[in-house]
Amino acid sequence: MTPTLASLVHHSALKLTVRAGEGRLDVPVRWAHVSELADPVPYLEGGELLLITALKLDAEDPQAMRRYVRRLAKAGVVGLGFAVGVNYEEIPKALVDAAEEEGLPLLEVPRRTPFIAISKAVSAAIAADQYRAVTAGFAAQRELTKQALTDGPQGLLGALAAQVDGWAALYDAAGAVVAAAPEWAGRRAARLTAEVERLRERPAPASAVVGGDGGPEHPEQDDRVELHSLGTGRRPRAALAVGTASALGTAERYAVHSAIALLTLTTERSRPLHAAQQRIGAAVLRMLLAGEPDHARAVAGDLYGDLLDAPFRVLLAEPASASASADPSGDPFGDLVETVESAAARAGEAVLAVPEGGRLVALVRDSGAAAAACARSFGDGTPDPADENGLVVGLSAPAGPIAAAAAYKQAEQALSVARRRGRVFVEHEQLAAGSVLPLLADDAVKAFADGLLRALHDHDATGRGDLVASLRAWLSRHGQWDAAAADLGVHRHTLRYRMRRVEEILGRSLDDPDVRMELWLALKATSSD
Repeated sequence: MTPTLASLVHHSALKLTVRAGEGRLDVPVRWAHVSELADPVPYLEGGELLLITALKLDAEDPQAMRRYVRRLAKAGVVGLGFAVGVNYEEIPKALVDAAEEEGLPLLEVPRRTPFIAISKAVSAAIAADQYRAVTAGFAAQRELTKQALTDGPQGLLGALAAQVDGWAALYDAAGAVVAAAPEWAGRRAARLTAEVERLRERPAPASAVVGGDGGPEHPEQDDRVELHSLGTGRRPRAALAVGTASALGTAERYAVHSAIALLTLTTERSRPLHAAQQRIGAAVLRMLLAGEPDHARAVAGDLYGDLLDAPFRVLLAEPASASASADPSGDPFGDLVETVESAAARAGEAVLAVPEGGRLVALVRDSGAAAAACARSFGDGTPDPADENGLVVGLSAPAGPIAAAAAYKQAEQALSVARRRGRVFVEHEQLAAGSVLPLLADDAVKAFADGLLRALHDHDATGRGDLVASLRAWLSRHGQWDAAAADLGVHRHTLRYRMRRVEEILGRSLDDPDVRMELWLALKATSSD
């Protein structure tokens, strides 16, 4: 227990007597210091019991004593010990009145009690308190370790909350609460996600202190919260929050540091396991794409739950630029993987995410939390100009294990369309639900259309007939001569002649449906200019 003025007064060997400030004896004493200077304040740090004999003080001058005591109180001195029988037979009334007026405890030290005895008593009490704190810290460490081994992070958080007489919460890499103790602490911790996100932006290890202000409606938020990042890499892998009613003591600090070490060890130990899971995931993915779902299930075992049995979607991601893919500072897919895996973990879903030749390939449950989180993270699919290390993502339609290869192809198609359209996220279903005409804006398609129709345009430019307009009218009327001729305002024989000229110039037969399709698409592509 930290020494206080009260504990010193009750020390049987010191024989101290209280002469002023009886109501403030419960103040902790950081040290006992002897000084006969008229102004010892420059040599004090605060929290001291100052011991004097008034050798250089006019202790009977009320004005001088008021100034002296006031300076001591402002400097943080917690008490004043006056030795009687040395320079004064009793404590002068001026000093007693000044101490009483300022509320500074004043202790009378008898002649037979040397100052060194008081200093030793304070030092011994401080050492005993530190020893108790260290002992309690080691006990807390053992208890936290035991709970971590038996009940995992949840058990560790429960033990930590009990040690600090408060609450504790664990956040994942995306800043979401994954465990909390006691149970009600999850709601409190969820309100700190913004602060956790700011902490994640700082290099690990990092910490921050947040002061709660819940007001009368949320008194549980009137606490002091410490946030600590977890992990030894460039990017924090998790975060710990510890909430208490006041600042942590030495023993509580030991407990928090032990929890940080244990949780960091847990997260770092998972790195080799994660790498092994990725190798298994890559093998499972190759088997699915090779049309071997039964072998894929046998290799995966229970690793991915029922992901390989339920409808899933294939997600493909690539760096948006070559500079992003060549960036040696880190994993370009780190944020996306964290988003998908964290959402899946909170929803109790399995997810398979592995890098493959500069790409990220992921299998996510159809209509699941991971797929929804991915879509939310890219908003409306418009790229962020400020994001130099952005991604381009394509998402397949729902598929089963037997159709994994087709789903992969769909994701590739969606990814390709996203790049051509300058988007960052495209779902394959959006392509099927929309019109094919926007796809004709591609430069390669326009080049093909210009080449296919160039001879007709050259013919029309000589003024010898309007073959392009006639071809468009005839195709739009599905080859109906009378209707197309009426649209053009010409006789049907004239239209027949023009279509024969189109065949002669192009060297293609309009009876071929493929030719008609290509010509129609070429006309649509050029008309969009």
